[in-house]
Amino acid sequence: MKKSSFVALVLGTVSGVLFALGMCMALLPEWNAFKQGIIFGSIGLLLCLITVIVWRKMEHKAPVKISGKSVGIIILSIAGALLLGVGMCFCMVWNKLVAGVLIGIVGIVLLLSLIPVCKGIKE
Repeated sequence: MKKSSFVALVLGTVSGVLFALGMCMALLPEWNAFKQGIIFGSIGLLLCLITVIVWRKMEHKAPVKISGKSVGIIILSIAGALLLGVGMCFCMVWNKLVAGVLIGIVGIVLLLSLIPVCKGIKE
């Protein structure tokens, strides 16, 4: 394993755990730790950004360039993930199965559309 991959693995794991713990703290009312959860989640997101920057620097890659296509892909992926999650909430939390399945299918279709958007369609 390359040194850069190991560093990315460790930093990515720590950032993921901090983000997940922060979201649990913020979203579970039984824990009564909303403000602390927001802080932990923000630290996790910041560490994730640092991980990407450090890994790209260790791999001698150019910084990420933001273009209109990349912004569109990010918006599409966020919308797909949110719709899939909202569909799951409709089914499991609010007992609205039909609406939840339909919303979830729309989210899945949006996420699947990322493949041709990112890679393109070739003959």
